[in-house]
Amino acid sequence: MRGSRPLGVPLHQGHVFAFETADAMAEAFHSTDTFVYSRMGNPTVRALETAVARLEGGAAALSYASGMGAINGVLLGLLSSAGHVVAQRCLYGGTYALLDDLTARWGVEVTYVSGTDPDEVRAALRPETRLLYLETIANPTTRVSDLPALIRAAHEAGVPTAVDNTFASPLLCRPIEYGADIVVHSATKYLAGHADVLGGIAVFKDEELYRRIRHYAIEQGATTDPFAAWLTLRGMQTLPLRIERQCANAAELAARLAAHPAVAAVRHPALAGHPDREVAARLLPRGGGGVVSFDLAGGREAGRTFVEAVEVASLSASLGDVKTLVMHPASTSHRQLDADALAAAGIGPGTVRVSVGIEHVEDLWQDLEQALAKAL
Repeated sequence: MRGSRPLGVPLHQGHVFAFETADAMAEAFHSTDTFVYSRMGNPTVRALETAVARLEGGAAALSYASGMGAINGVLLGLLSSAGHVVAQRCLYGGTYALLDDLTARWGVEVTYVSGTDPDEVRAALRPETRLLYLETIANPTTRVSDLPALIRAAHEAGVPTAVDNTFASPLLCRPIEYGADIVVHSATKYLAGHADVLGGIAVFKDEELYRRIRHYAIEQGATTDPFAAWLTLRGMQTLPLRIERQCANAAELAARLAAHPAVAAVRHPALAGHPDREVAARLLPRGGGGVVSFDLAGGREAGRTFVEAVEVASLSASLGDVKTLVMHPASTSHRQLDADALAAAGIGPGTVRVSVGIEHVEDLWQDLEQALAKAL
């Protein structure tokens, strides 16, 4: 209708597009602006990619069916047999498992570093190094990578850097501003935010790298369903409000947990005693994120007791939702790691991760407090 437009992004659910001429269709296969088949591009998916690319300050983005789809797309698009990756030691368990698999099947070598020392990165780099892989806020230890220093060390050797920015979201940190070449997200988490969609996205600093990975993404076939993209766009409308509340709730709960007798240690970037507090103040000035992790003095059994005792929160493997979620990483998200690898990553047998939601903070504290009493 003249003079009007849809207020929301339209959902283009159809998977295939028709043309008037054979020449027009043939040209479309070589274009990123014309849609042919939804695995190669879709108007709703493109709207999501454009929105996230703008939020992150990138040139372009590729949307995937899941966060691991995005991580796979980036790693498999950049690496080949006998390549080398430098990665921070504390990573999401799925990323760690993927790198381990690439080592076993392709001979890709991985050197793990702390993620805090640029000289350690420089020492780990080799002529065959193809990527430095970091997380803005590490899962689940909440360590904060000194992105400017680490990325600079990689770029001095001509090595690109990919940063998983899921825990921060582009509202708290934009790694491309610090030189990152690729930023990945599990869009399932903070971007979508409502526990009703699965998705991932990779944002690229420049068009050349985007086109290189896009070619592989189309062949890989792990691209986003239009409805998932539409749901993610809907969720992103409340991203600033959710992030502000989640950061405030997390900082308050972290402070209270630190004073509880059942808790041996608490990790959140807003805490004065956090090992990366100075880095967090520079890179995360709007808040330390919505995830708190802490160690229970009672170890593994105390951790399992706690996560089963919560009532307002839910025992769940995800994060970034409007609802508070708890989990025991050693037996779930990082189950692939043996005891030595868990210790090296800073994850203890009694570590609990809390993804703080938007509920009233007093309701959340009462729930955590009663669960902690059972874990004593």
